[in-house]
Amino acid sequence: MRIKFWGTRGSIAVPGEDTILYGGNTTCLEMTLQSGRTVIIDAGTGIRPLGDKLLAENDKIEIYLLITHIHWDHVLGFPFFDPIYRASTKIVVDGHASCITGLRTTFDNKRGDGFFPIKFDDLDADISYLDKLSSGVLEIDGTTIETIPLQHPQGGVGFKFREGNKTFVFITDNELKKDAWEGRSREEYAKFCKDADILVHDSQYTTQEIKERQGWGHSDYQTTFDMAHKADVKKLILFHHDPSRTDPEVKAIEVLCKDLAKKRDSSMIIEAAKENSEIEL
Repeated sequence: MRIKFWGTRGSIAVPGEDTILYGGNTTCLEMTLQSGRTVIIDAGTGIRPLGDKLLAENDKIEIYLLITHIHWDHVLGFPFFDPIYRASTKIVVDGHASCITGLRTTFDNKRGDGFFPIKFDDLDADISYLDKLSSGVLEIDGTTIETIPLQHPQGGVGFKFREGNKTFVFITDNELKKDAWEGRSREEYAKFCKDADILVHDSQYTTQEIKERQGWGHSDYQTTFDMAHKADVKKLILFHHDPSRTDPEVKAIEVLCKDLAKKRDSSMIIEAAKENSEIEL
């Protein structure tokens, strides 16, 4: 599988000279399976340029769209994803139980009138809700996908992809807490991530910031590293960069996390997620 980051930022898009290296768009990943099938994770603002790229490659688009949860920074790019305005586009949606409702609400919100000029039902694309992951494993062309619930306000899910002997885990907007809700302990996340080739995990905060932001649904880089280390993850990618974080500050967090690995005598590869970067498994 091949993975490309189209959005790495958390909470709100922050384009500008301070976010050129690691990116200013919010969460969106493109996965290309061995079969050639495209799977997209989340519809943050990064999905807009991804849509342009897909249309440049093919007039007929068939994709799976997996949604972790429906907070604005993970769905707000969907109305600007140009393939949804093409009758030749087919999108199968799955993920968190409220995912299709969240995508629809970006167009049709009963709390006000005039937020967006187009209604969801007027979209030309064939958009369907599969609802497979809520009750089990989803298989796409031989790649299996499992979920784990997130420790995050209003909930959400993380994903684990297995293709052949390779494992990729994506968990964002997740707070690794000692007093976690049922099914969301640090031990359970470590078990879910066990021996992953690549883990992308929320690392929005520093160890100082997390003290004042308990319950916000995000992790600090040290706690994320501790869990990944316990799970024997081969490569950890720090994700969901805080909107206030400049490129040098994100780099500094990456360096601090690498220092932790050295102190633990860990061979884990550590990187901060970069917009437009690609990984192949």
